[in-house]
Amino acid sequence: MKKFYIHTMGCKSNQFESSIIAENLEKNGIAQTKKVEDADYYILNSCTVTHKSDNEAMYLLRAAKHKKNKITTIITGCVAQIEKEKLLENEFIDYVIGNNEKLELYEVIKSADNKHCVASDIMKLNEFTKAVLVDTSKTRANLKIQDGCDNRCSYCIIPFARGKSRSADAQFILEQINNFSQHGFKEVVLTGIHIGLWGKDIGFTLLDLLKEIELKTSIERYRLGSLNPHEITDELLEFLSKSKKFCPHFHLSLQSACNKTLRSMNRHYLVEDYIKQIDKINSMFDLPFLGSDIIAGFAGETEKDFRTTVDNLSKSGLSKIHVFPYSIRQGTAGATLQDQVEEPVKQMRADIIKALSAIKYNEFINKNIGLTRKILIEKHPDKKTGMLKGVTDNYLTVLINSTDQNLLNSMQKVKIVKYKNNTIYGEWDLYRSLH
Repeated sequence: MKKFYIHTMGCKSNQFESSIIAENLEKNGIAQTKKVEDADYYILNSCTVTHKSDNEAMYLLRAAKHKKNKITTIITGCVAQIEKEKLLENEFIDYVIGNNEKLELYEVIKSADNKHCVASDIMKLNEFTKAVLVDTSKTRANLKIQDGCDNRCSYCIIPFARGKSRSADAQFILEQINNFSQHGFKEVVLTGIHIGLWGKDIGFTLLDLLKEIELKTSIERYRLGSLNPHEITDELLEFLSKSKKFCPHFHLSLQSACNKTLRSMNRHYLVEDYIKQIDKINSMFDLPFLGSDIIAGFAGETEKDFRTTVDNLSKSGLSKIHVFPYSIRQGTAGATLQDQVEEPVKQMRADIIKALSAIKYNEFINKNIGLTRKILIEKHPDKKTGMLKGVTDNYLTVLINSTDQNLLNSMQKVKIVKYKNNTIYGEWDLYRSLH
């Protein structure tokens, strides 16, 4: 029996699609292995957000060939979509498969010769490609509801790798969520490249979809992927604040906290507006988790601009900040801008924001100490301690003072009691169970 090894880089959409690829290969008699040396196929589902991720992709493919010379290497994902035939010039790559073709990867490698490229013009795609996955080994189900992006942010290459925004139809989404419930899932995470655009191409809004999910599915709770701040309307917040299914967990795609930098990035909102919005979210929900993305060292960002970003982030009610140094992507407007920031300066600025994020996250955790939260117990205990582990509705991972296997995949009320050595601990009275 032939075997495959798959490595996934980047976003949750890639992770979801890799699971679909793996499931399809296994259905067709190719077994998955955790060792590259045992594999006949090495599959890399790549990310092209930064130059670093591009370089890492090339390193991984080269390393696979060095470990096993006769292994067949396959690159798919966003690097494959952007570079296409150029990648076939690389001696360490055998197949290049685009984003739209990746879900049919088995069919491609079954019929194609080595050194083969299958990557259509993704900008011509107008319909969402439906994919179904029920991975019962996981505690939370992921459901991809949207693909592509219509924005043209000056730093971002992703619209050219993923195409136009395309939405899954509501009926398909509702059916899949109910299917997850029937398989024992208590929570679903709605993912995509830009889920705030869901419905734009089919005449609906994300709020329309969430109302349908509340009314027509039996799932106990759901989370949303990343949203742009201007997509979180007062109407949406009002609806979510009254929901008994929505997890109070927001991830805001902010990118900068300086208006001058936001204009250069072609982001259409102001810092003052989203700071007020963050305050509003914190006032409307019970200790919501508020994460964000920030780019450090975008072209033209002066020391004064950076300090403005740090000051505004410090004053904000964010819980955690995901930061990375700006990476020039050829083909984007940002690559043509003058006054590019030097790499050591970008990294230094990113490190400063990371330190600020650590402070904010620690403060957020401490606000939860002594409180009781709803928690979904994972299907697998903590590997090191054997203790039960779960995720609160507001996105904290907690170890619980029990090893009772009967509680796996159940919803419980847990009191958060301490935070020590980067670990959050909780305990509960079994009579406080939600069920």
